[in-house]
Amino acid sequence: MFDEFEHEQHFRRMWDAVRIERIVTYSLFTFGDSDLPYFLVTSKGNDDATVSVRQGQITVSRARIITPDSMRPEFRDFFEENEDAGFAEFLMARSAAFSNLKLSNHQGSERIVTDTVEEAVDRLNTQLDADEEDRVAILTAPPGLAGFALLKYASERITESAPDNLNELRERGLLP
Repeated sequence: MFDEFEHEQHFRRMWDAVRIERIVTYSLFTFGDSDLPYFLVTSKGNDDATVSVRQGQITVSRARIITPDSMRPEFRDFFEENEDAGFAEFLMARSAAFSNLKLSNHQGSERIVTDTVEEAVDRLNTQLDADEEDRVAILTAPPGLAGFALLKYASERITESAPDNLNELRERGLLP
């Protein structure tokens, strides 16, 4: 009994340690794939003056035909350790919103910059504002929790898109 509680508490601490610094507000596609571009800023260990910046994109794919093989969520290239991936899959499988989704992470090369996390986020926000870019998120994570930042971003977009997706299904006559 305590083991389950401790796992939940551990997951909650990791979840709360990662942040979505720049939020995007568009809905995911009801049918087909949706892309979620991002910048991920992570601190490099104990050195507060050096951070890693990585640009990437999460692709959310919905199962075209639901079979027993496609009824559980799948995460590709999110986590460095299989234990974290298994734990996330276990939790996400309990939600109907995630049950048949395939999420793939495609990340670019890492850039090391001599900024604090806050300074790097400010620079990226300024750059994205100048480019009038409103579909790219900025995520931050402590060392070792990058996968949880990606999971948090994707799950929030999926959850917030669900009402629009349901309305589209109703409009097309696929739901009462």
